[in-house]
Amino acid sequence: MKKIIMTGGGSAGHVTPNLALVPKLKELGYEIQYIGTKDGIERKIIEQEEIKYHVISSGKLRRYFDIKNFTDPFKVLKGIFQATLIMKKEKPNMVFSKGGFVAVPVVIAAHLNKIPVIAHESDMTPGLANRISAPYCTKVCVTFPESVNKIKDNKAVLTGTPIRGELLQGSKILGRKICKFEQDKPILLIIGGSLGSKFINDVIRDGIDKLLEKYNIVHICGKGNLDKELVEKKGYKQFEYINEELPHIMNAADIVLSRAGANVIFELLALKKPNILIPLSKKSSRGDQILNAASFEKSGYSIVIQEEELSESILIESLETLCNNKNKYINSMENSTAKNGTEAIISTIEKYAK
Repeated sequence: MKKIIMTGGGSAGHVTPNLALVPKLKELGYEIQYIGTKDGIERKIIEQEEIKYHVISSGKLRRYFDIKNFTDPFKVLKGIFQATLIMKKEKPNMVFSKGGFVAVPVVIAAHLNKIPVIAHESDMTPGLANRISAPYCTKVCVTFPESVNKIKDNKAVLTGTPIRGELLQGSKILGRKICKFEQDKPILLIIGGSLGSKFINDVIRDGIDKLLEKYNIVHICGKGNLDKELVEKKGYKQFEYINEELPHIMNAADIVLSRAGANVIFELLALKKPNILIPLSKKSSRGDQILNAASFEKSGYSIVIQEEELSESILIESLETLCNNKNKYINSMENSTAKNGTEAIISTIEKYAK
């Protein structure tokens, strides 16, 4: 039996695309294992899938000064040693990396053991972990055509991003039933990313009464961000995080307000959901979401509001515009040439597996 070790973590965006590949890999006869950190979000997600999980040490990679920048390199070295022992014991045919700081020691360990590595970059510009990992990778799969020239040594392969099959099979009726909405109003789904967005949460909650006049609202607000005062509010359903119910809720949504991480926006594109994107600002990110959102706006798939410009009045006005022009955005998405990247990534894995 062929064996593949997957890695990636730090946020759900570095984990869930891996899960999109799992059914096809199993169908092709691969035994699948995963390497992650002890307390990372990846552990809970992967262990729920009953995939063998290995724990290693990994330091966080930062673009800013922090005293931990002096100690975390030693955690990375420890992680490389631990991952090397796992490679020697498990002898995988391939390592697949979705990025995030946990991936760096795994990719380096695979390279040292002459195991092929395929990485995937969701965003238009490579993240820090993938930039460090790229020299040790056999190929780097990318989502945007603009990304091909940003990967050195002719290693880029344009594949698109993998979309979980179950997302395309959700039930609109079941989604409404899960939320227990009584009034037949359009459903507005709000997604702040797997870790939530306090900024978006605050704007939504400040304008909640006005928004509820027109919409039923499903709010995925992130761990620890539930508002207990709003639990009983009619037409408002909040979750910290959803997994199994997500396909049904996304299919039930009429419009979506979201951050602009590559994984979620390509899921919205696949589902043809009219959307407003609020990318993370450069103050709190490397600006990748701004580029992602600009690409989708240019293609006619999304309305974009920059975080610095977001207010209750602008949000309400933009939602009105989105609803009035819903068919225009759906038509643009229906004419998109972007494809589910699952098959292309699997093909690349099969081509280079040891």
